Amino acid sequence: MGKVSRVPPTRKKNEDCRGREHLTTEEVEKLIKAAAKAGRHGHRDATMIFIAFRHGLRATELIHMRRDQLMLDKSSVHVKRLKGSDSGTHPLTGREVRDLRRVLRETPDSEYVFTSERGGPLDRRVFGLIVQRAGQLAGLNLSVHPHMLRHSCGYYLANQGVDTRTIQAYLGHSNIQNTVRYTALAPGRFNKLWKD
Repeated sequence: MGKVSRVPPTRKKNEDCRGREHLTTEEVEKLIKAAAKAGRHGHRDATMIFIAFRHGLRATELIHMRRDQLMLDKSSVHVKRLKGSDSGTHPLTGREVRDLRRVLRETPDSEYVFTSERGGPLDRRVFGLIVQRAGQLAGLNLSVHPHMLRHSCGYYLANQGVDTRTIQAYLGHSNIQNTVRYTALAPGRFNKLWKD
């Protein structure tokens, strides 16, 4: 008998498994509020979700964020991108600065911003569980995962009318094709096509 060649099953595309890959700003706020009320690290968890959304961070970019990337006196953060993306410096709002200062006060001896009980970077899987749990507590009818926060950032910016090149730079995309999906999703771009 000859060898039987087995081909592993192909992975389904995310859009085939879920209705959408982004959250609205209202859903993100519900996530943040739910995370803040859950467990003894509520403020840290809520801030992680907020910062990941505001800066379109991948989970690994967030959990590996170091204190020296923050320039709170200048209200800015150096976003160190991964996966061949372009790094850059983003402004921080007053709310972000206040939330981050509190997180840093709670873990003064760690070089990382968001830490585990032992002071090292939080595990990526743990952040996934935090986001998933917050989604359940918030009553969202979606299977929520961390990368949705990055997509939600792009979707939000596109809906605000931010041009594609600016979104590309903000998210660190080296290829604009990765950015175009957000403008394609933005329903606001069709609002002025018809008038009654």
